[in-house]
Amino acid sequence: MTYIVIDNCIMCKHTDCVEVCPVDCFYEGENMLVIHPDECIDCGVCEPECPVDAIRPDTEAGMEPWVALNKKYAEAWPVLTVKKDAMPDSAKYDGETDKLKKYFSENPGTGDQ
Repeated sequence: MTYIVIDNCIMCKHTDCVEVCPVDCFYEGENMLVIHPDECIDCGVCEPECPVDAIRPDTEAGMEPWVALNKKYAEAWPVLTVKKDAMPDSAKYDGETDKLKKYFSENPGTGDQ
């Protein structure tokens, strides 16, 4: 099992989760975070840290596409190990549907820079 990030992170990008990760498996895109599923050690400490409930175990039904998305972008985006401010207006986007289609950006974030 591993944990992965789902669409509610898009346009929110809270980073409380990265501070508690003991293996630094979070990667930063322009408007979302992902977890590298091959690096995650299934400790679960990140899941309760997410204020928008965007981190889930891959054992939940329907998570296969999210596992693939997390892996793909974790291999392309920079690692993030330090907390940053959430995206502007993040509260406005919390819980919105179809965020992957509407807002997802393939562009990398800045990572730990």
